[in-house]
Amino acid sequence: MKGTRNLIILIIVGVVLIFGVWGCNSYNGLMSSEVAVSKSWGNVETNYQRRMDLYNSVIKAIEGSANFEKSTLREVLEARSRATSVNVDINDPESLAKFQAAQGSMQSAFGRLLAVVENYPDLKTTQAFRDFQTQIEGTENRINVARQDYNAKVENFNLRIVRFPSNMIAGLAGKKEKAFYKSDAGSEKAPEIKFDIK
Repeated sequence: MKGTRNLIILIIVGVVLIFGVWGCNSYNGLMSSEVAVSKSWGNVETNYQRRMDLYNSVIKAIEGSANFEKSTLREVLEARSRATSVNVDINDPESLAKFQAAQGSMQSAFGRLLAVVENYPDLKTTQAFRDFQTQIEGTENRINVARQDYNAKVENFNLRIVRFPSNMIAGLAGKKEKAFYKSDAGSEKAPEIKFDIK
């Protein structure tokens, strides 16, 4: 009888230890995955900061041109202000959407600015503007890669949240799915390109 009781106690202790080790491993894996998402988002923000720094340097070059259309520049400066004022919480899909909208607005305003710059040949020849043109393409590629990396980390984290049995640990820890970085509305449509050749 004593031997049976000891065996039952050993089995219970063994089961508790197995579940304890499994729970710790699942929780640690979940936390590692969440840290990877945060790090990846930091890389996205770093690349957006790089773009903002490039925009700022070309804005300074443009501001120095006395004849430049100030209204277009003002639009860019206002869009820049909005883009830098958005705080992102990667646990809040709404703040991520606001960030995306602000960045899209900034990029759109800057696109209009570059179209206006075409009418100012003196400005296009400045060193700052030439440097900007050569660096912005690489920066946009880096942003795209950082977004893809972020979405891959979010996918990994979200799979841990929804798969059994790690979803039990995620539920106990209060972890919820993270939002993916989504494309801007309408970007799934190919742009219409018209050549006005006469």
